[in-house]
Amino acid sequence: MCIYFYFIVSNIKIVLMDAIVSTPEETASDLEEDIKVTRNPTNIRHNESFTSRSTSTTDIHQLEEKMRRKLQFFFMNPIEKWRAKRKFPYKFVVQVIKIVLVTLQLCLFAHNRYNHVNYTWDNRISFSHLFLLGWDSTREINAYPPGAGPLAVYKLDEFYNTLDFAYSGYANISNAIGPYSYDNEDNNMTEPVFCQYNYKKGIINGYNESYEFNSEIVKSCINFSNSEGQLFTSKQYLNDTGLYINFAALVRAELMFSLKTINFRAAGPITPPDCYRFDIAIIFDNEDHDGQMSLTLEAEPYKLACKGDQAYITDNQIDQVLRSILNIFVIIICSASLMLCSRAIYRAQLLRELTNQFFIKTYDRPLSLDGRLEFLNMWYIMIIVNDILIIMGSAIKEQIERNQFTNDQWNVCSLFLGTGNLLVWFGVLRYLGFFKTYNVVILTLKKAAPKIFRFSFCALLIYAGFMFCGWLILGPYHMKFRSLATTSECLFSLINGDDMFATFSIMSKKSPMLWWFSRIYLYSFISLYIYVVLSLFISVIMDAYDTIKQYYKEGFPKSDLQQFIGEASINEVSSGLYRSQSSTSLNAFMNSLFCCNVYRSAYSKIGGNSTFNML
Repeated sequence: MCIYFYFIVSNIKIVLMDAIVSTPEETASDLEEDIKVTRNPTNIRHNESFTSRSTSTTDIHQLEEKMRRKLQFFFMNPIEKWRAKRKFPYKFVVQVIKIVLVTLQLCLFAHNRYNHVNYTWDNRISFSHLFLLGWDSTREINAYPPGAGPLAVYKLDEFYNTLDFAYSGYANISNAIGPYSYDNEDNNMTEPVFCQYNYKKGIINGYNESYEFNSEIVKSCINFSNSEGQLFTSKQYLNDTGLYINFAALVRAELMFSLKTINFRAAGPITPPDCYRFDIAIIFDNEDHDGQMSLTLEAEPYKLACKGDQAYITDNQIDQVLRSILNIFVIIICSASLMLCSRAIYRAQLLRELTNQFFIKTYDRPLSLDGRLEFLNMWYIMIIVNDILIIMGSAIKEQIERNQFTNDQWNVCSLFLGTGNLLVWFGVLRYLGFFKTYNVVILTLKKAAPKIFRFSFCALLIYAGFMFCGWLILGPYHMKFRSLATTSECLFSLINGDDMFATFSIMSKKSPMLWWFSRIYLYSFISLYIYVVLSLFISVIMDAYDTIKQYYKEGFPKSDLQQFIGEASINEVSSGLYRSQSSTSLNAFMNSLFCCNVYRSAYSKIGGNSTFNML
């Protein structure tokens, strides 16, 4: 029984010592005190005795060894830290758990978002067939070049006929295949709202080149109602209500109404149907006043609380609980990762300042810039950024799954979760970088990054010149150069050899001079960037790769910090040398607490040897 109690007490004592020893603040404070009281050998007075001189040199040597061991341990990877100090790799384990949870959360959210966006798009296509006059199936596919021109109205009768067609489709919504209902509890038809946005004054007299104009925009709205049950005519109704449409001053007109529906597609064992309200707006855009009034339909979805049967209520609660648990776990693990990485950055800066003081007092010079940058771990900064993004995205996701939502919330949540997950997987490269075989890519990118930035800046100036030139000259005659954004996209595609023949052939021949200019412009740009710029870009990266290969053979250049640290051999790492930071006062306290000689002797065999107490 006594022996059993002895081993328990001894193990508790060693655990307490390791816990106290592994506190970086205590070790840093001890080193800081040693640095303050230790003198530089060059500052020792000539009248000191040989003994005091030898003692000072010995103290400095011990301080250097202590500092070197601490810095070596600081720059070890998690596996080496476990071998050296039996320090559990908390951050590594947290990152592994975070990758699993975040990826699972993203997969579930991506599946739901795809169903949501696809369902919304399909309903928008259905509404276009039901409420837009002149809509056909060729407009449902994004083809290049477009198979049809923009949907628009060009005559007064077409404008009113479009309003009549939309009202008729809304009034006869029961004829639609989709399970659509009106936006009220008794499913009675609600009155659509027609709004027009006009210039306050807009009169055009083209016959004598005169006009009256006031750029202030005035909004006026009216409800479309047909209480008499006759065929609805928008033109007659607007004239009867006194709402006159002046097309010369009309900027935009909208017809708005709402419909409700239920989606059975996502229903499953634990996923109930979803209820939606679609706010539909048919928009007549006349901002250009060019005789072409474009016609579009927008359908904004809002999720509603369903009133389903009893069987789905329990399943719905189970589904919500499981998703909420996953969101909470993700927020907790990301918060833990955020705190651990923030603490690591803070402690690294404390150690950097301590190392700088050591170099000043010991070598009469501060730590170099490269040495100071060694303490700034950009991987931790990237992890902190992705933790913040994932926490924000998870909070929005939880709000989406609990309350009503809009498309904007889905898009913002996907932006946060997607970018955060991207950075999470980038962070895996940090742990692959601990192995020389996989570290070549990281070192090559790190070596080539400054040259790539300088090279890209120069190439970007040339690119900007071609972009502005093409937009200005070719924009009116070439569909790929209509805007600055499409011009940049076209040029970037040409760099990668995409769709070259179409870019040449689409150019209009209305102006022969511009047609010949387009040939010279495109040939010059393609030749310059494919044969010169891209080749130089690849050569910059290959030069960095060759340099890294040479470093692996002859050794990497080292800063003053790395030269001071040196390299710890595998035997030194596994020898227990780095677990020797226990203080004398702690030993005295523990020995006084367990005063029996047999315990003292046993403790000296376990951890009280000279190697364990050296640092």
